[in-house]
Amino acid sequence: MNHWNVIVIGSGPAGYTAAIYAARACLKTLIISGSTKGGQLTTTTDIENYPGFADVIQGPWLMEQMEKQATHAGAEIISDYVTDIDYKSAPFILTGAGSIKYSTDTVILATGAEAKWLGLDSETKFRGHGVSSCATCDGFFYRNRDVLVVGGGNTAVEESLYLSKIAKSVTLIHRRDSLRAEKTLQNKLFSNPKIKVLWNTVLDEVVGDENPLSVNGAILHNIADGSKVKYNFDGIFIAIGHSPNSSFVKEFIRVDSDGYIITEAGTTRTNVPGIFAAGDVQDKIYRQAVTAAGTGCMAALEAEKFISAADN
Repeated sequence: MNHWNVIVIGSGPAGYTAAIYAARACLKTLIISGSTKGGQLTTTTDIENYPGFADVIQGPWLMEQMEKQATHAGAEIISDYVTDIDYKSAPFILTGAGSIKYSTDTVILATGAEAKWLGLDSETKFRGHGVSSCATCDGFFYRNRDVLVVGGGNTAVEESLYLSKIAKSVTLIHRRDSLRAEKTLQNKLFSNPKIKVLWNTVLDEVVGDENPLSVNGAILHNIADGSKVKYNFDGIFIAIGHSPNSSFVKEFIRVDSDGYIITEAGTTRTNVPGIFAAGDVQDKIYRQAVTAAGTGCMAALEAEKFISAADN
């Protein structure tokens, strides 16, 4: 069985950054990429807010560059996914698909989170072409445009308030007749003249142009009276939450009520010494590529210190 000093599980901004720092510290480093190499950014087209790039860059391209930098630094990458971690004794033994075993001194969990989607065919078709799950990522493209937000919790209200500073108008739809968001957020929403709320309403279909793919409207279904009406929108934001990819470790790694890994304040340390967590799997607030990369760096530095302490 091959042994590594650091195994990074996940290959988004957090995972690649962790691998770059670990490998540059002369630690034998392995990235187990998971089922979607590059993470959520592989489904993101235009990126304008990643530091260092004045022009628009593409999400898949950015992930390719991070992968190249990680391998150039000396990290290895394996296309596999981890199903189990034997954490009770050192070294840790990870089990991958087909019962492949990996041995390591430390583990960095950078498995990310997945946006929840409605499951509409039209939503999938226009994802990245007018349909988004992140207002802070893509809101800039809808300056002085009309946008739709779907959801009724804190995420939906926060996205609506953020977009109201950019867009011409914001329409929030919710399938019920009251929101689940905190009252203080609701008060801000209802007092905002640029935001309109449609109750008992769901998104039936995303409407758009074919060449190039772009959203120009939506068919909304009022479930109270059964009516369906087409509205004109330039962008649609699905804000019904995220699911952190933590299910395979939550039996022994502490997670919160939503499944996000809990780390010690100001660190990436989990409740198991030698196991660290970085990126969206432990960040339910910011969920940005740059913050994920930052925690990936932190995790690698902390893994290096953990290994050094164990050797002394």
